[in-house]
Amino acid sequence: MYVIVVYDVNVDRVNKVRIFLKQYLNWVQNSVFEGELTKVELKIVEDRVKDLIDVAEDSVRIYILRGDKFLRTIELGTSKVEISEII
Repeated sequence: MYVIVVYDVNVDRVNKVRIFLKQYLNWVQNSVFEGELTKVELKIVEDRVKDLIDVAEDSVRIYILRGDKFLRTIELGTSKVEISEII
């Protein structure tokens, strides 16, 4: 499944969340990650992010699509990263 993760996390925790998400997804903007995950990987991401954030203060949204072919993206401005550059 194709997943988009968007987050608004306190500055004290933002780097921990970013570093963790980079292990599973492509970093496309400051607080946005996207990419393919299995059901097991999605569960790992959900559980670990819950551990990293303060649920009373931080916000994380996970959008789940059937695949990237169901996603149409309009990008304006400069890309943070080229998806093709990610190994």
